[in-house]
Amino acid sequence: MRFSKYHLAVLALIGTNIIWGASIPIFRWSLESIPPFTFAFLRFFLASLILLPLTLHRLKITKHDAVSLFVLAVIGFFFHIGLLLFGLTTSSSVNSSVIATAAPIFLITSSIFFYKENVRTRIILGTVISLLGVAIIILRPIIDEGLDGTILGNLLFLLSTLTFVGYTLLLKNYVTHLRSVTVTFYLFAYATVIFFPFFLMESSQHHILSLLNEQAIIGIVFGAIFTSIFGYLFYNFGVKHIKASEIGVFLYVDPLVTVLVAVPLLHENITPAFLTGAFFVFLGIYVAEKRIHYHPFHKLFRGT
Repeated sequence: MRFSKYHLAVLALIGTNIIWGASIPIFRWSLESIPPFTFAFLRFFLASLILLPLTLHRLKITKHDAVSLFVLAVIGFFFHIGLLLFGLTTSSSVNSSVIATAAPIFLITSSIFFYKENVRTRIILGTVISLLGVAIIILRPIIDEGLDGTILGNLLFLLSTLTFVGYTLLLKNYVTHLRSVTVTFYLFAYATVIFFPFFLMESSQHHILSLLNEQAIIGIVFGAIFTSIFGYLFYNFGVKHIKASEIGVFLYVDPLVTVLVAVPLLHENITPAFLTGAFFVFLGIYVAEKRIHYHPFHKLFRGT
């Protein structure tokens, strides 16, 4: 079978979401040893250094592109990653993954708003149902254990998901004329600069070298090489060649991988309230899209 750019984009997005699904529990595990901003700074600093030799001859961009990439870095890295990491310090990784699975609904409704598409009743109904599921997961600590700080973490996951949707929509329109490797390097470099002042702030409170134990190093290296370099290279490439409304399908892979990693690594529990919330999230997606794809591999057999 000959792979077109569309088919390669499908493979890229499948790979991305397998990597990102595994990343969430690994990050939560590492954050037990290292502060969030320090983790983010070291991750993107290392990723930038690794990617730099591959982009030295492709660094020339216009001022307009430089500004666009900086905006993308603020939204897609500082806010999206920052909110996610802080959420992981107080809530479980499986919560994050299922809440993020509601992103297809936000992508569809945002596409309707930005591209002036007709709003269908099923999309509105599906959105409401999915948001009900998200609300159940966010409020799960009250249902399971009573009021605690986990709710704040879940709310941060929701905000992180919304900023990721904004990043995806802007990426689709801002820099599709640039090579994926160039876009990815600049985003990492900007993220490194943005997180640096907060890294210094945390460094004044902790001895960084004492925090770099095996647990922290594994998370940073995995985050730099797999989650950052491979993940964003694949994702940025996929977004360039697939419709915005179809990108959300690939997010269904995330929670399956997250659960497979989180249960043995973090011993996180899958409670009835969590399963109820997850059911409503997927039901809402089914109502809105008229289908549920537990995996998007069928797209490999679709023509371009």
